[in-house]
Amino acid sequence: MPRVWDVPVRDSTRVRDVRVAAEEAAALAGLDQRGTAAVSLVATELATNLLKHARDGEVLVDVVDPPVLREGSPVRAVQIAAIDHGPGIADVAGALRDGFSTTRSLGAGLGTCRRLSDDFGLHSVLGRGTVAVARVGRGSSSAPGGDGGPGVPVIRAGGVNVPYAGADHSGDAWVWVRSGDRHTLMLADGLGHGFEAARASTAAVEAVRGRPHLGPAETLRLLHEELGATRGAAVAVAQLDARSGRLRFAGIGNVGARLREGDRWRALLSRPGIVGVHRPGTVREDDLEWSAGSVLFLHTDGLPSRWVPPSDPGTPAADPAVTAAVTIRDAGSAARPVRDDTAVAVLTSTPPDHP
Repeated sequence: MPRVWDVPVRDSTRVRDVRVAAEEAAALAGLDQRGTAAVSLVATELATNLLKHARDGEVLVDVVDPPVLREGSPVRAVQIAAIDHGPGIADVAGALRDGFSTTRSLGAGLGTCRRLSDDFGLHSVLGRGTVAVARVGRGSSSAPGGDGGPGVPVIRAGGVNVPYAGADHSGDAWVWVRSGDRHTLMLADGLGHGFEAARASTAAVEAVRGRPHLGPAETLRLLHEELGATRGAAVAVAQLDARSGRLRFAGIGNVGARLREGDRWRALLSRPGIVGVHRPGTVREDDLEWSAGSVLFLHTDGLPSRWVPPSDPGTPAADPAVTAAVTIRDAGSAARPVRDDTAVAVLTSTPPDHP
């Protein structure tokens, strides 16, 4: 059963815990010695940075699909997300330069993380806090110029998963697969939380990996059969055709979905039911237009019902995992603790002429 590591960082003793978690994830991802060393250093730097500048926060370590899928077997990566509600960084560009420091240290932390990572994203707002996301794998870079083809946008997706009460396993799981021009993002919320919920959502992930060519409604029918031996799950499936610019969506249960269309947000509705337990007789599949500025959020019910999507102008161009982490950070606080596993997955695209 896949692990998700959620390490609160409130004192220097937890830095070691973050490093150990990252090394365990590197073994799970099959990274070699060099990759494991990079993961270990990046995790240590991000955890140390939390203590230096925010005094506390949390680090989430997970093994994820790369944000850009290329043809062939996907290469998984270790993702390390550091999240805080601290004072924020006044000079984000400067903070990413080696030698930058506001604490009389060597100041190599964030610059080192970016250099060692295949992907590195940073979001910080004064008074709101900072999110840093690093991925280390074997060729997992999300840099534009993937194999979308001439005139075809590069499709990207990413997510963040927070297990309830620091458990070893989250009952939520997302997966990102590709079949030709079709890119499919699935988010499952196993009924309840804990190991049995994780078993249900993991079964959904493995089924989608095995049949990446199916459309959303077909995928839900397949999952209903595959999850019959589990307690079941709420599931949402979105499929984007990069060449036609059409998004298809279908869902069963309480996994939420919001699509940004121009300057407004549209809620995409799922049918009542539990995949694997009770599936409606017909599954509605929405067919929607996808434009250059479109962003899709899928989220489980661990997120508060009145959450607000990030309004920063750079949201469509940002690393989708950073956007997901900012969403979770801004929706929660010590006064509003989560009462379930929480996962957010984000789908975006980069225009073919993007530099």
